[in-house]
Amino acid sequence: MKVLVPVKRVVDYNVKVRVKSDGTGVDIANVKMSMNPFDEIAVEEAMRLKEKGAATEVIAVSCGVTQCQETLRTAMAIGADRAILIECADELQPLAVAKLLKALIDKEQPGLVLLGKQAIDDDCNQTGQMLAALAGLPQATFASKIEISDGFASVTREVDGGLETLKVKLPCVVTTDLRLNEPRYVTLPNIMKAKKKTLDVLKPADLGVDVTSRIKTLKVSEPPKRGAGVKVPDVATLVAKLKNEAKVI
Repeated sequence: MKVLVPVKRVVDYNVKVRVKSDGTGVDIANVKMSMNPFDEIAVEEAMRLKEKGAATEVIAVSCGVTQCQETLRTAMAIGADRAILIECADELQPLAVAKLLKALIDKEQPGLVLLGKQAIDDDCNQTGQMLAALAGLPQATFASKIEISDGFASVTREVDGGLETLKVKLPCVVTTDLRLNEPRYVTLPNIMKAKKKTLDVLKPADLGVDVTSRIKTLKVSEPPKRGAGVKVPDVATLVAKLKNEAKVI
């Protein structure tokens, strides 16, 4: 079984994000970029499935600028067998990414598509669901446990009330949550081996996909700074402040 793992290049989660002075977006000049943490979990889970014998090949794929090759090399250092970059200089929105991945599914015919539930830059949480709808595949989101057997995937997912277990027929789309696993440390020998693995580069036109943006970002701004807290001498003063100043009661 092939496992297709989409990965996204995002601003590293340790970096404090800054908004451009003109409010058109986030400033990524000279900023450390890395693999989206949820996608890193997806790559790790794909490798664990391969180590268990449930998967035979893991293919990492990324959509975006040329520098996304670095993210794909990281995925191959974790253990992915090969990688595909769909190179595009334009801003890609979730629907466009889903269409590109759907075209790739038609080409590669994977038994499982495993991707992060959301990206930490836009927090859209849309690509996996859109991909499943476009490809006509069953889906299970927010996975905290995945088991493959007899042509089905048993997926435990996190919901507001606790845990829910779904049984979906392969091929399917699964999006990963934080508690699914802890990604392995990438060693230097594996980084060197990743440089020799196959990385194919395609264009959206090669897949016959229109990636024109359908949503326009009007303005990006930082959240307002929180005011300092104050201590009150008694409950009566607290209630008065909540009623008269905060106006929440």
